[in-house]
Amino acid sequence: MKFKTFANAIALFIGLGLAAYSQLDKTSEPTTVEDGQKFEEWQLKPGSIYDGDTLRVVRGNEELKIRFCGIDAPEKKQKLGIESRDHLRSLVERSNGKLLLVPIEQDRYGRTVAEVYAHDRRSSAINLNLQMVRDGYAWHYEKYSANCPTGNDYAIAERLAREEKLGVWNGNHQAPWEWRKANK
Repeated sequence: MKFKTFANAIALFIGLGLAAYSQLDKTSEPTTVEDGQKFEEWQLKPGSIYDGDTLRVVRGNEELKIRFCGIDAPEKKQKLGIESRDHLRSLVERSNGKLLLVPIEQDRYGRTVAEVYAHDRRSSAINLNLQMVRDGYAWHYEKYSANCPTGNDYAIAERLAREEKLGVWNGNHQAPWEWRKANK
């Protein structure tokens, strides 16, 4: 049963990544795909991955601080915080820092909330939001996932990571929103 669930999840992730990538126009201008999402091509600002759900991107003279839509990664001072950040760095490294954004909104701190995709060296797209949850380095932040284009998939990814006891599901880890509240 677990293998079937895992196989279905892998098929889901591959399908989402390939579907998103196949809809992309390879220009740097925003591209509209079938469901109205806009992908924008950006470059990671070197050294700017602060934690597992926040980074900075640049395009020409523009710079944006990005907060990943619908997920919450451990804070750097939390257990697995550094590991979460480093995992995100390793995923982005596969794409040489080339990122595709689906901007959703701005949060109260002025950050652009987005789904973020990385091209890996095989020219497929990895949904970083989804991958961080699936690998156990972030929680599905259900309270803030309703506007995320693939937000419904985060619950599946989290369930699979939990079943396999990956990352934050391997032990007794405190959710970041609870940790922040306790450490104000």
